[in-house]
Amino acid sequence: MIELNHVTKRYWTQNIAKQALKDVTVQLPQGQIIGLFGENGAGKTTLMKCILGFLSYQGSITLDGAPIDRRNIHRLSFATCEHSFFPHLTAQDHREFYRHHFPAFRDDRFRVLMDFFRLPMGREMGHCSTGQKNQFELILAMSQGADYILMDEPFAGNDIFNREDFYKLLLGMLEERETVLLSTHLIEEVQHFVGRALLLREGELVGDCSVTELEEQGRSLVDYVKETYQYRSGRVLEALDRLEQDGEGRT
Repeated sequence: MIELNHVTKRYWTQNIAKQALKDVTVQLPQGQIIGLFGENGAGKTTLMKCILGFLSYQGSITLDGAPIDRRNIHRLSFATCEHSFFPHLTAQDHREFYRHHFPAFRDDRFRVLMDFFRLPMGREMGHCSTGQKNQFELILAMSQGADYILMDEPFAGNDIFNREDFYKLLLGMLEERETVLLSTHLIEEVQHFVGRALLLREGELVGDCSVTELEEQGRSLVDYVKETYQYRSGRVLEALDRLEQDGEGRT
């Protein structure tokens, strides 16, 4: 289990502190598919990078009671839209690199996913399209053999058909020990895929719910998110009314 206790992260810009995470406490057990949702700048990417040890922070993050460091970091993988692969290596080169450095590397999963996305084995990844790069990033994260797979906006540049098919494939492919933490804005698409939802707002954890319990209450995940963020559907009309009034005032 990954446990975050009172995790706080501040960024400093021109001697001004911006709090990206505020006292976040949450547990991430094995065997769950967890959606991490929030507005732009809510702290989703920062949270993942703190878990991975890419950023310093206050508080504690542990994996089965131990700090996350070089002794257990292999149990975590990361698919990021910023890309973490080597652009001048081919997919085949990456396969050999991962097989050498990760003893639990899932070669069968790698081959199935490469075929599924129809990616070339011999082309340098830096020469592939944005969508293909994001697909390859997912493949490496899924094939590493990690217990916890963190995905940060992994579907950018992919069409809706590839996304829908990948959700189905992922559900059939994951094993009981594997946990996925998925950060995305595509809430409607993943609401039947994730089992749990975490909501961040301005760095604070403002929601943590079971999607099954929501469905039993006759509520959708989208409804829950809107309620939690106190979304006002009328703000669009208000903005258009103000624009019209400003135009009339100028005439």
